Amino acid sequence: MEADEEQQNWQQKGLALAGGAAVVLVAVIGGLYTILTSMQTPLHQNAADVPSVRQDPASPEWADEAEQWRQIARAGMVEWNLPGVSVAVGVGGELVWAEGFGWADVGKKLPVAPHMRFRIGHVSKALTSAAVGLLVEERRLDLDDVIQTYVPAYPHKEWPVRLRQLMGHTAGVRHYDGEDDYMPTAHCTRAADGVMLFADDPLQFQPETRYGYSTFGWILVSAAVEAVEKEPFFDVMRRRVFEPLGMTSTTTDSVTSSIPDLVTFYDPRLSGDPAFGPEVSSVVDYSCFAGAGAFLSTPSDLVRFGMAVNGGTFLKPSTVAMLQAPQPLLSGGETEYGLGWMLETFDRAGEPARVVGHGSRTMLGSSASFLTVPARGLAVAVMSNTSDAAVRQIALKLADALAAAPRPARP
Repeated sequence: MEADEEQQNWQQKGLALAGGAAVVLVAVIGGLYTILTSMQTPLHQNAADVPSVRQDPASPEWADEAEQWRQIARAGMVEWNLPGVSVAVGVGGELVWAEGFGWADVGKKLPVAPHMRFRIGHVSKALTSAAVGLLVEERRLDLDDVIQTYVPAYPHKEWPVRLRQLMGHTAGVRHYDGEDDYMPTAHCTRAADGVMLFADDPLQFQPETRYGYSTFGWILVSAAVEAVEKEPFFDVMRRRVFEPLGMTSTTTDSVTSSIPDLVTFYDPRLSGDPAFGPEVSSVVDYSCFAGAGAFLSTPSDLVRFGMAVNGGTFLKPSTVAMLQAPQPLLSGGETEYGLGWMLETFDRAGEPARVVGHGSRTMLGSSASFLTVPARGLAVAVMSNTSDAAVRQIALKLADALAAAPRPARP
């Protein structure tokens, strides 16, 4: 009997202690929540007050729709607490709207304008794929060649590594990993110089057995383009892609020279969450990433690029189809990635639509989302001057609104 009473007493004490611990835990969590909430730094109090700079001249045919798009961009900025956003929309081969929102420099209250340059990070791969497409059309480059055909300095591995596999992220070359990789300080004048960053690393898997995203793989692709053209990769891109397409604001990210119209780059100052406000990014030099992630651009230039590629005015339709086709795996399956293009199918305006483009939000100081709907002749690009920004959500909402909008009648 006494033993039973003692056991009950211990159980009651245990319950009391557990209850007390729970109360303390709730109090700690509540206190932490209060502290974190108090640390949140809204950059824009309400959507209506977000400053903007419009493209001049804008397309008058899309004025009503542009007001809806403007509201989407402003609402996204407030919801995700972004310092600045720049947006462009293209329809049927024409750039119909471009506008900047918020601050290019928060401290100076310098507004974002459509001509200002952002890091586009991984979106660079889509631009580089166009240069590869040109060389394939000219029969100066074969996607099924092993990479050493063009970049002999890259050591042979356990399995052959082919250009097509590198472009489709099925080659097994590793992605960047760790601070030294994604916060580089070395400067490269040629794409081939960047290959040395990972040349001696083993493959992570047998090519075509699975998909493994690799920015380093695209440095090899850039080096192959450079080797075929016999001039520095960035010069090739300027001469063969940017200048022919009127991409006058697209250039190389560099810390060795002053670049005009460049936004200030930020990162979320706490836990990768923009709600806690931005801090100025660390200085990094992405030149060694070459065509994998070293370009600066504007949404307008990306829209011009997307419309030219999908419109058949820059590459042959058969070449575009090849670049934008999912890649096969040895298992019989296929990836959701082409050769430099992310591939998705979404329900747009009540109908399934194939969406082709690219995104980037993990490289320091900027985020970009580039979407095209080839079947409808639509292109959308959204950029923000902070990493980890939800620009993809803004781009998808704009694509939805764009797909649902009736085409204005031409006079």
